[in-house]
Amino acid sequence: MSGSLRMPPGTYEDTLPYVPRQRRPPSWAQPDPIEELAERLGEFIAAAVHPDEVAALLESDGMSDDQIRRRYGVKNSFALAEELYERVERHYPEPAGPAQDPWQLGLLGCLLRGVVFALPGLGYVLGAPLLAGPKGEFGLPAGTVPLLAGALCGWTWNQGLAHRAYSWLGLGDRSAARRALLFGAPVGVLLGSLVALAAAGTTHPGTAVAFAAGQSCYLGAATVLLVMGRERALLGVLSPMAAGAVLALVHPVPDLARAVLLLGSLAAVALLALLEVAPAARELGEGSWGAGLTALLPFGNLWGAADGPARPEAPRPAAAAPWLAGSLPYALFGLGSGVLVLYAALGDVLAGAHTAVAAPAAVALTLSMGPAEWLLLRFRSGSLAGLRSSNTSKDFWRTTAITLVQCLTDYLVALLALSLAASALWPHAPATTGGVRLTGLLLLGVVLWTGLLLQSFGAVTSAAVVCCVAALAQTAALATHAGSPHWVGLIVYGAAAVAQAGLVCGLLGRATAHR
Repeated sequence: MSGSLRMPPGTYEDTLPYVPRQRRPPSWAQPDPIEELAERLGEFIAAAVHPDEVAALLESDGMSDDQIRRRYGVKNSFALAEELYERVERHYPEPAGPAQDPWQLGLLGCLLRGVVFALPGLGYVLGAPLLAGPKGEFGLPAGTVPLLAGALCGWTWNQGLAHRAYSWLGLGDRSAARRALLFGAPVGVLLGSLVALAAAGTTHPGTAVAFAAGQSCYLGAATVLLVMGRERALLGVLSPMAAGAVLALVHPVPDLARAVLLLGSLAAVALLALLEVAPAARELGEGSWGAGLTALLPFGNLWGAADGPARPEAPRPAAAAPWLAGSLPYALFGLGSGVLVLYAALGDVLAGAHTAVAAPAAVALTLSMGPAEWLLLRFRSGSLAGLRSSNTSKDFWRTTAITLVQCLTDYLVALLALSLAASALWPHAPATTGGVRLTGLLLLGVVLWTGLLLQSFGAVTSAAVVCCVAALAQTAALATHAGSPHWVGLIVYGAAAVAQAGLVCGLLGRATAHR
């Protein structure tokens, strides 16, 4: 602050004050003690951003005001600090070694997650003959309604459960994360099965309800494995089922073999999930069942109760438990985005076309989550580099905006390629080359990717609100037959994409959003 008074008019505000060169003292003169101190502390003083930092250093060295007055001839430590700050030129050294980037992650791992997300869809290929029957509501194949209802319930619950477990992992408590999964996954399986049973009523075959119950069981077990980082194990146990589904596309497979593949894969996934949470189950066997409920639902944060009996080796106060309501927006985002994806897959059927469900659209969106995750990490890495290299908030916003456009464009290109490839390979699939259908799919991709970006910014509530409002608007428009399902989807997806893009642009220049 004192330096700015020395600046002549017309100079820039970020210009460093001019320090006049000191005259060389004569040989008979005593050395300047302040100059000697400035040379001795030069490295620290040059990196200081305010004289108070220098004053703190002087006081930490034990210099009293009396000593400073006798030796340096100034009033106190603050006056000496200002003098030293003025004499030493500013110089802020760069950190030693290469810059740390926590967002670097290999593309192969993200692509593997995308494949793991999409492989369960091949289970419907194996299970299709087991669901044979007359068409149900809205002209959908037999058993579709209970399957969709159970899937939406599972997506909603497991999104919130996954966030709950990740919150415990972020606190370094892996045991609490396992306990949350141990208690939460069975609850999700039960809810999904009951919702499917209620949606089936008396018009759908019992096999549809059984298939939906197995679907709910898989979603719960897969959530456990994905949260705990067991993607490769999950891919391994799904491979036989996937191979059988591919074979069923080109050659008839007996119903018994289909059932064995489905039940075998489900049992293997459930067993892996159980083994993953086995340490938490052993802890609960020692009498700490309350700790499992606490890990899932932190009653202490809601009603002021304690967090249950703490383990001696890892005591944790109640205030450290993640807030329960913090997982709700993630669950609502899963519900809203799930409804939008289902409408994209059912567009042709809802339009009255005598064609199969548009599975390639759902497959393309699911597979694209792998590249989406990697591009999201790439954006975070680019924003971190921009934060280091930018001098003003406008420069930082411009840098991150360019990185955002590049990453979003790359994701849409990947989604387009996956959509065209899935349509070409899927038997009897509706064409996706139509302009309205393809544009709607890409806009939905924008909604999903910007929703993930808003989650990483800590603005998950905004993303959840936009997706849920869009899902409600599309449901109301389809229920009232307000227009063609494809045009309704295009308008809804476009509005949601614009809304979320505006939210993202508003947060781009805020450095705290890029933590």
